Amino acid sequence: MRKQKTSPAIPAPGEGKRGEQGYIGYLLRQAAGAYRLRVERALDEFGVTQAQFATLTMLSAYPGISNADLARLAVLTPQTVSVIVGNLEKAGSLVRKPHAVHGRIQHLDLSDKGRALLKKCRERVQRLERELTVGLSAAEERAVRSWLVGVATADAAQL
Repeated sequence: MRKQKTSPAIPAPGEGKRGEQGYIGYLLRQAAGAYRLRVERALDEFGVTQAQFATLTMLSAYPGISNADLARLAVLTPQTVSVIVGNLEKAGSLVRKPHAVHGRIQHLDLSDKGRALLKKCRERVQRLERELTVGLSAAEERAVRSWLVGVATADAAQL
């Protein structure tokens, strides 16, 4: 007769290694996953994913950029951006324009429909972000933002 192993109970988010004693990298990943899920749910009514929202946001902030630049800005793979751009173009949310000099490069811009969609999405995401920062003082929020930027740019500083 074999003895059955009993698995340890899996801790809920915020408990055990998923809590304050966990590895920072894991906690960042756990938080990013939870945030992504909340954004996806908030934008589901508009048929927009978090990656599409990031794409629309970066196109609004940096009109005329190429797919390659968009991938870097939105922290997505070039392949993912290519699919997203194609889908947003089919939906009428963005337009492609040929580069003045380089035939293979196309500049991307939001259409009026894309700007209207982004406005609706941004309102939802800003509400969600306000919920995330409830209870933080302005100084605490600045510290969190500064720390997150530091984490994101740590490799760049070492080059």
